[in-house]
Amino acid sequence: MESHVERRARGLLSSLGQATRVPAGQVFQELGQPLQLSLPVSERRLVLMALDLLAVNTALVAGLWLSSGQSLSWSLLLPHAWRFVLASALWLPLGFTFDVYALGIASRFTTSARAVLRAGFAAWAITWVILYPAFWTGLPLAASAAYLGSTLLLLVAGRGLYVLVLVRPMFNRRALIIGAGRAGREIAHAVLEHENGAYQVAGFVDDDHLKLDHIISTHKNGNSATVLRVLGPRGTLPELIARHRITTLILAVTDRIDGALLQMLMDCLESGVEIVPMPLLYEQLTGRVPIEHVGDNWYVSMPIDHPGTRATRLVVNRVFDVLSAGVGMLFLLAALPVIAAAIYLDCPGPIFYRQKRVGKGGRPFWVYKFRSMVPDAENGKAVWAQKNDPRVTRVGALLRKTHIDEFPQFLNILKGQMSAVGPRPERPEFVEELAASIPFYRVRHAVKPGMAGWGLVKQGYGDSEEDALLKLQYDLYYIKHKSLWLDIIILLKTVVDTIGLRGR
Repeated sequence: MESHVERRARGLLSSLGQATRVPAGQVFQELGQPLQLSLPVSERRLVLMALDLLAVNTALVAGLWLSSGQSLSWSLLLPHAWRFVLASALWLPLGFTFDVYALGIASRFTTSARAVLRAGFAAWAITWVILYPAFWTGLPLAASAAYLGSTLLLLVAGRGLYVLVLVRPMFNRRALIIGAGRAGREIAHAVLEHENGAYQVAGFVDDDHLKLDHIISTHKNGNSATVLRVLGPRGTLPELIARHRITTLILAVTDRIDGALLQMLMDCLESGVEIVPMPLLYEQLTGRVPIEHVGDNWYVSMPIDHPGTRATRLVVNRVFDVLSAGVGMLFLLAALPVIAAAIYLDCPGPIFYRQKRVGKGGRPFWVYKFRSMVPDAENGKAVWAQKNDPRVTRVGALLRKTHIDEFPQFLNILKGQMSAVGPRPERPEFVEELAASIPFYRVRHAVKPGMAGWGLVKQGYGDSEEDALLKLQYDLYYIKHKSLWLDIIILLKTVVDTIGLRGR
């Protein structure tokens, strides 16, 4: 049975005659459906950041007040203004490092609470282990204890408030996917898998009559399941927009857009309906570029004008590389005698290992590593490293899990062959093989390879062509969005992985 809204929508469309020429926003206005409550992904992250910063700074106020024995006043807080700035500056990178702003995590209270608790403990530990002389000098121990307890309590309370209010359906962006092909199914899967309270997909629009009302995508979440169908052809867009209260159209058409569809999209855009290309939304949700689904719209996802092509960025990146590699070399030299002795005593042979890799511009170079396998492990033939590879020695396994086997690459960075952060360099034999089967593969050579990388912290090491495709999606995302901030987040994530023994 039709709802009241559906009957009014059908009556309005009938009275106006031709449904395909009715602007979607006009239908909304006639029905009195508000569009203002839905929040996009970027605004949701800003809300989460504001809640967290409010929690961190309020906790510091509580710590200073409870430990001072004085009444709460500006005269108590102003001398500590720099501590508020430092606490806020420390929290934001740690928040991104522990994925507290990943909306798929933030939309569920249990996962969100775990993430902010980990980040909160890490921030507190850093103030004690690294920043103690600056942060806590002159303050009683009670201030630190009150700060920790208040921070954790307020962070969790803020996440509970977010889930209670902003994950409700009234704040969702109701979406239709235009195109029920591979690209449409992929973005539907991404939206459902990274369920974040930002988008609620009503179904698909497609002109193929064989797909009408057919199930295109399903997703299980606990005991419930979401089923998405083709709701109608493109000509029914205005009616579907009104019936399902659509605020967003996800354009998953990989071939050229014809004039009729373009005019219809312009009508919707003019009327206030958001139109999002599938590759851009996929990037926001997954941190990857869907290279196999961009079709004729390849330029939407390619890093044509990436920051790595700008002179100022190249200078800043080089300074950052030299400073980070210089610090890394100090640790390497201090630990070298112990590492070298452990490698040799466990499995006699060379301490270091070098291997030819492909760098920026496709130029080959020798990469340096600590040996983690038995000598002559490959017998002259390039072989993918496997999980639980029997060629790896006992000490080598520990070096890989802690990423210490990569430390000699600080020398590659100082020589200018690598960066601290970038796509992991691949072997020439594999590059030729992968470039022949994976589109855009050589684009990853537009920047210097790195010791740490976006693909490495998000996916880990790969051992197959399928893994290489996934890694390339992450690499292209990194190249397209390359920035000093992203580099810092990747390095922090690498440190967390190292401490957690999450290497190969």
